[in-house]
Amino acid sequence: MQIALIFSLMALFAAMVVLNFYFRIRVLRTYQRLARQNVRFGAAHFFNARRLEEEILPLYPEAKTDILNFVKYIRFSVRMASVLIALITLLGGVLMYYR
Repeated sequence: MQIALIFSLMALFAAMVVLNFYFRIRVLRTYQRLARQNVRFGAAHFFNARRLEEEILPLYPEAKTDILNFVKYIRFSVRMASVLIALITLLGGVLMYYR
């Protein structure tokens, strides 16, 4: 049981590292396109879709797909990182308890 938990923790940590690099590449590509178009918006717009649609999308209609993709990638990467961190913490706690 202990070996399975250790391997599970290593696999989850490796998944978090791979996921981080994958999303970093995708986010940076989209960010570069947005920077070339001089699109500016704050972190508050990432997690508030209403504010994004009301305040940012009307200002930059030509970059709408890039903005929406960028926000989607950021949200998904934060969600996945949260889940992986919670699983790593949970399995680490179980491993510490049974050790």
